[in-house]
Amino acid sequence: MEPKRSNITCKRVLLTGFTLCVVLVTKPASAIDIYADPEVIIQNGTAGILRCTFKSNEVVSSSASMTWSFQSNQPDNQFSKAPYTIFYFSHGKGFPGIPEFKERVQFIGDINKRDASIQLSPVQFSDNGTFFCDVKNPPDVQGTPARIELRVVLKESLPASNTTIIVGTVCGALVLLVLIAIAACVVMRMLHSRHDYEGAR
Repeated sequence: MEPKRSNITCKRVLLTGFTLCVVLVTKPASAIDIYADPEVIIQNGTAGILRCTFKSNEVVSSSASMTWSFQSNQPDNQFSKAPYTIFYFSHGKGFPGIPEFKERVQFIGDINKRDASIQLSPVQFSDNGTFFCDVKNPPDVQGTPARIELRVVLKESLPASNTTIIVGTVCGALVLLVLIAIAACVVMRMLHSRHDYEGAR
């Protein structure tokens, strides 16, 4: 009976030791956070930038990769059924995706600075849809791709920029101050004239 118990005990010890080794040696994949503007509005026929950055706990290595995909929001568009890769970056090199974007996509970011931004030029109405930015930086490979809703519009439909709003507000305030000053001068002159008239009487 003793030899059998000894064998069972040895097997249990070996199994426990093997399990501990696997747990200690195997490093689970960690997460990566990817950020992008939820919505971008660009004038048709111009160059537009789709910004994408990421946060990783690991040092960016040559194994880092980046994938940009596009899915049209137009039902009759051939790219409306699923996301299609338009640009892929790996080991320091960029690779074009589908032909419709091959000559129009340019990588303008810096993967070492955690910037995966691209430029799309010229932007077309057929680009209306969702762009996905996905980054892998092993072992940080688990993350949700960032989504950008692109709206391509005519120049007349572009929303006013913050600078335009600020300039308009300042100009309006200056005009209002000038009008108030003029009105004050007119009132003072009227009061002064009345005072002189009453004094003459």
